[in-house]
Amino acid sequence: MAALKTIPLWTDQFPRPADLPVATAVPDVVDVAIVGSGYTGLNAARVLVQNGATVAVLERETIGWGASSRNGGMATPGIKQSIQVIFRQYGRSLGRQFWQASLEAIDLIDQIVREEQLDCDWFRPGHVALAVKPTHFEQMRHKAAWMARELGHKTKLLTPSDLKGEIGSDLFYGGLADDYSGGIHPAKYVFGLARAVAQQGAYLCEHTAVSRITKLPTGYQLHTSQGILTAKEVIVATNGYTDRLLPQLKPRIFPVGSYIIVTEPLPPDLQQELSPKKRMFYDSKWFINYFRLTPDGRMLWGGRNNLSTTLDLRESAHILRRQLVHTFPQLANVAITHSWTGKLGITFDLMPHIGRIDGIHYALGYGGHGVSIATYVGTEIGLILAGKKSSSPFAEIPHPTRFFYRNRPWFIPLAAMYYRFLDKVT
Repeated sequence: MAALKTIPLWTDQFPRPADLPVATAVPDVVDVAIVGSGYTGLNAARVLVQNGATVAVLERETIGWGASSRNGGMATPGIKQSIQVIFRQYGRSLGRQFWQASLEAIDLIDQIVREEQLDCDWFRPGHVALAVKPTHFEQMRHKAAWMARELGHKTKLLTPSDLKGEIGSDLFYGGLADDYSGGIHPAKYVFGLARAVAQQGAYLCEHTAVSRITKLPTGYQLHTSQGILTAKEVIVATNGYTDRLLPQLKPRIFPVGSYIIVTEPLPPDLQQELSPKKRMFYDSKWFINYFRLTPDGRMLWGGRNNLSTTLDLRESAHILRRQLVHTFPQLANVAITHSWTGKLGITFDLMPHIGRIDGIHYALGYGGHGVSIATYVGTEIGLILAGKKSSSPFAEIPHPTRFFYRNRPWFIPLAAMYYRFLDKVT
């Protein structure tokens, strides 16, 4: 474990380009100021500059520093909340809009990669959801039928014998395959997107922490570590890294840690044995594991561990490696090269949201589906501010809070205990 790197594989392989066209100073005045330079902020900026707006993207660290360069690189249909729960809560019409948005989000990545000519290892091999218990497989059977009936969305139910052609593991009781999903190199995507947006005219302002936003008669004044900026509109796009810049926003979202390890590159025959179709995978536990082969042939293995954002990365690597080898005994003697973490943004209804607080716009709450949904929601809020759309389904639902949470998510350890209990009994 001595050689373990506690940094993301993605930025180790593809660091922030030295020639990324960032602004040398914060502009005095723009039409729209965007706080946060991940997929949400950059896609909002892309739409806005294409529609003639002047835009500044303000980033406390460096471009794409948060979850946009730390995630597993998986884009799968749906959002964090179960689509069946969404139907029950919001009705069939809105439920179908949310589902369709999740599909369009993946297609949107296709479109952006093509239009901006991004070299980011984007491909669409599909995914398999894996049943860790026989009862979970039966639930998948019912879900597949329900999705075909209510959504017209076709999936393929896989028996344990069918899985032999999908995954080199005997651990699972079946699965549900969906060919719609894709995989991407997160760092190449976020840096390629940033370059395209900057070349189209957006100001990318790194090391620019926003400490205060003051409302003016005709807009807003943003006090930053690099000076004062005036904007007609402001978008906060900080997701799991949301602080108290807008005190009323913090109670609407809380961070959860997601942790990832990767192996050393695997021989081609072992890659073929583990994942013949190069699928994206995730299992059916509450404490989910997700995994895939990386573009350079490593096995990436991710999970929630204890939900905290502060677990030691060597301890995390030990926990995740044990899970990995339990699933793939073939990897018992394979070295782990990287261990890292990033923060998910979770809302209490497990839904993404577009909203406003004191006139300031925000978009966040992807719950682990940020590759596609942040791309989509960022584009949506950009289109709304550009006057190209009047609304979005993500702006039409209430954004709940809870009386017991205002700043520090003290309840995370209790939630972790509860979900571990559910994994044992359900």
